[in-house]
Amino acid sequence: MHRCYLPHAPFASGMLEVEGDEARHALRVMRLRVGDACEVFDGAGQAAVAELVATAGNSLMTLRVKEMLPPMPSVAGITLALAIPKGSNMDLIVQKAVELGVSRIIPLVTERTIVRVKPAEAADKADKWRRTVLEACKQCGVNSLPVVEEPQSYKQFLQRQDIPALRVQCAIVPHARPLRTVLEAGRTAGHRDCILLIGPEGDFSPAEYAEGEAAGYIPTGLGPIILRVETAVFMAISAARYALDAE
Repeated sequence: MHRCYLPHAPFASGMLEVEGDEARHALRVMRLRVGDACEVFDGAGQAAVAELVATAGNSLMTLRVKEMLPPMPSVAGITLALAIPKGSNMDLIVQKAVELGVSRIIPLVTERTIVRVKPAEAADKADKWRRTVLEACKQCGVNSLPVVEEPQSYKQFLQRQDIPALRVQCAIVPHARPLRTVLEAGRTAGHRDCILLIGPEGDFSPAEYAEGEAAGYIPTGLGPIILRVETAVFMAISAARYALDAE
């Protein structure tokens, strides 16, 4: 069933109006017709099945709410803080991270980050990744839009106070603790939210590792195999979901 995004959707009114790009895509690409059903979600966790009852050209459609859908099961709150990888890997990572259930993505610029984002480009980059988030939510049935922040420096990021207490820095250092051990200890301590900090293709610098530990990040290994950035991301998120999700 086609899914439409309607922020602040007035579900209680029983009638919804979808316009602009969302309506054009539904009517012209998906070819919805009067009498067809679709899902509407508001990006804040609510969704409903609705019936298309009227259209105005290809840019406005009126829907009647037929059934509110139950809320999705609660999952671990996972924040992904990631040094921006080169090429199109960031788009892939954002898409798959949404499918795996992250709640927030923080793009970082570290010492060895190849991609350098100028201040004037930061907002455009973030908007592009937010569009990827929306498309992923439509595809995989996620009703709460994960937050994508604008790129920021590693040092700026480490000064933040709005970060989960369970802080995992995926690390290639001799004293790194196994990911499984760190996550299981976190769950035992009652943590259900965490942040996963993952570096660039060239890894964090020694100074950045020291700064991360000083800010409370636990150096954590992903096993004996050196992983590509995108593989490390997917492995870490999956492990965190498995360890921290509610029973």
